[in-house]
Amino acid sequence: MTDVIQATKRDSTGTAATNRLRRNGLVPAVLYGHGESNEHLAIPAVQVKGLLRHHSKMIKLTGDVNENALVSEMQWDALGIEVLHLDLIRVNLKEKVEVTVSIETHGEAAGTREGGILLENLHEVDVRCSAGAIPESLVLDVNDLHVGQHATANDLQLPEGVELVTDGETVIVHVEAARTEEPTEDAGDSIGAEPEVISKGGGGDDEEA
Repeated sequence: MTDVIQATKRDSTGTAATNRLRRNGLVPAVLYGHGESNEHLAIPAVQVKGLLRHHSKMIKLTGDVNENALVSEMQWDALGIEVLHLDLIRVNLKEKVEVTVSIETHGEAAGTREGGILLENLHEVDVRCSAGAIPESLVLDVNDLHVGQHATANDLQLPEGVELVTDGETVIVHVEAARTEEPTEDAGDSIGAEPEVISKGGGGDDEEA
């Protein structure tokens, strides 16, 4: 999915200037690549949140610049809540790019009906494809997984023109047998214990009558 983003050029790039941008509901960004000069931009924070909701990798910049760009990196605040800065790369929609794409599991693993638990080892993979055909996510069907079985990156459903970069043998999910609690021994349990022998007191010889 390609989101359309309104971008304005910014002249000031210092800390004070970027803090002012953020207070005004804007996120600073840098557009670079293709041998052209870097552009320092400001993007509405509400549109950045839209990117996050849509998991968009490609954006169409309008306003002061008119470019197709790939979201290269997002810088987050210390709590991982707000996006502080965006790095954007100019791209031609037909050129090949490498991107990270999220994974969606579809179905109910057979092993969960056998008492097992489906565990996810990986939530995203790297792929290579044309910039104009980046998938929002990749589907992994888990219906046929039984206890003790797993699915790898090779089992992902790749759209036409999308090539897997992540090692195909990488385990994405596996079904593990549910753990059962082992019985604990009661420290006070005397079942099966040897009887205690108690000797009679009096260590001396019997007195003569």
